[in-house]
Amino acid sequence: MLEKNPVKGVPLFNVDNQVEHYVDEAELARLVDVLQTDPNRNVCQIATFLLATGCRLNEALQATWEQLDLGSRVWKIPALNSKSKRIRSVPLNDTALSVLRYFGAGASSGWIFINPRSGERYTTITKVWFWIRDRAGLPKLRLHDLRHQYASFLVNSGRTLYEVQQILGHSDPSVTTRYAHLSLDALRDASDSASVLI
Repeated sequence: MLEKNPVKGVPLFNVDNQVEHYVDEAELARLVDVLQTDPNRNVCQIATFLLATGCRLNEALQATWEQLDLGSRVWKIPALNSKSKRIRSVPLNDTALSVLRYFGAGASSGWIFINPRSGERYTTITKVWFWIRDRAGLPKLRLHDLRHQYASFLVNSGRTLYEVQQILGHSDPSVTTRYAHLSLDALRDASDSASVLI
């Protein structure tokens, strides 16, 4: 009977569909144990690299040796490979450097993460990742959650949201604020310092 839908054009509510899984200490210990012992060494090393750098899977799989400055411990992700389409510098910690040594750090050019079976760079590791996360008892943990876990490491160790934003390469600071809740212990400590003075 109506000629047109009376609610057409009424904006819908924005659904918060952000999915984030953080692992607790016991779950992290299980994951690290599997990453250190599973026979799928290359994929375990790649997952460890993701956890140690907070980079996206696609950024890692497209990484080349010439993008690395091992002396300065920095990996420069080119704008072409970065989601923000800007050059991004990622600091390399000891764990990340150990993964690079595993894959033969020092090679002058070419892809870093080469599949030994095909001789080509890895383009996906999803199937093996499903096996690894199931072995660790974390069936819902996504590869991208390793990025969130890295951010939680930074925030929970007292790093500022600005530092997290720069390391993760977020162009908008509001994206980084999703990690603010992780620093609740730091906020409690700050509050307790006022209590001590009182």
